[in-house]
Amino acid sequence: MRWENLASDGGAAAPALFAAGAVTTRTFDTPEFRGITFHEIRARSIVNRVPGASRMPFEWTVNPYRGCTHACVYCFARKTHSYLDLDTGHGFDSQIVVKVNAPELLRRELAAPRWHGEHIAMGTNVDCYQRAEGRYRLMPGILTALTERANPFSILTKGTLILRDLELLRRAADVTDVGVSVSVGFTDDELWRTVEPGTPSPERRLDVVRALSARGLSCGVLMAPVLPFLSDSPERLRATVRAIAAAGASSVTPLVLHLRPGAREWFWAWLGRHHPRLLRRYESLYAGGAYAPTWYQRQVTRQVHEIAAEYGIGPAGRGGHRRVPAPAAGPDEPAPRAAQLTLL
Repeated sequence: MRWENLASDGGAAAPALFAAGAVTTRTFDTPEFRGITFHEIRARSIVNRVPGASRMPFEWTVNPYRGCTHACVYCFARKTHSYLDLDTGHGFDSQIVVKVNAPELLRRELAAPRWHGEHIAMGTNVDCYQRAEGRYRLMPGILTALTERANPFSILTKGTLILRDLELLRRAADVTDVGVSVSVGFTDDELWRTVEPGTPSPERRLDVVRALSARGLSCGVLMAPVLPFLSDSPERLRATVRAIAAAGASSVTPLVLHLRPGAREWFWAWLGRHHPRLLRRYESLYAGGAYAPTWYQRQVTRQVHEIAAEYGIGPAGRGGHRRVPAPAAGPDEPAPRAAQLTLL
């Protein structure tokens, strides 16, 4: 495994983010972590600049983990494991790099004179609320550091464990702009079990939207990915948007599947096992590269927005994730339970 040449989430270069001597490898013999190896490292940097060629609408990210036990077969971040000479398939799902000093490092970097309080996005590379977070508990320190500096941030997650940190998010929203989005691309349970095997079910994720909204935190849904020929029929799009609206989402934003190198090969193999009849159709649709044709993306986006308008929700926009006043909780109202490790 190559540690010493790793420079950032975007590639390999010098200087390294951490040295080989700073790596501790662990395994845990518990059901939820069986077969998973954790590489604990002390990173040298935690706030990463997004490459200029990226299509992402933000410039800075914080990623306390590399690799993800959610094991989504389409995950675009799979390629980053190749920078460590790790497998982008099963290795991405089971070899997890943990930046154990992420909270203290972030606090230091936010205090540096060169930092000017720009927006920081989290969960955009791998999920910061994947199962490992239940053991390592890096996010409470990260959220506290951001709150201390009133630094705006956003979180995208498929993990129900975010509910554990609900009060920390509420405190942050008192002093800065906080955006929270949950990723729900479809509501078909059979499709979910094969394409996103390590994630909580779509219904559990929509429960997160309900819980956050009930506690005064506006929560949008990134309807991603929309899978061509699998979840893109008018009936399935309507079922998904209807469920998102019923959960109280503040917005819904569709995103069609894109297949970068690393993810493309793994998804192709999955497609061959589960939907071999679709292989040629996918090869034709993605013949031009990682993204589906513009006409197809626009068609899906238009359909989703039209359906969403019927249910009274729209796409995310500027201010779309701003906090809202929390309703008063009754004296006997229980706090939401965080249950990231229960997937059903």
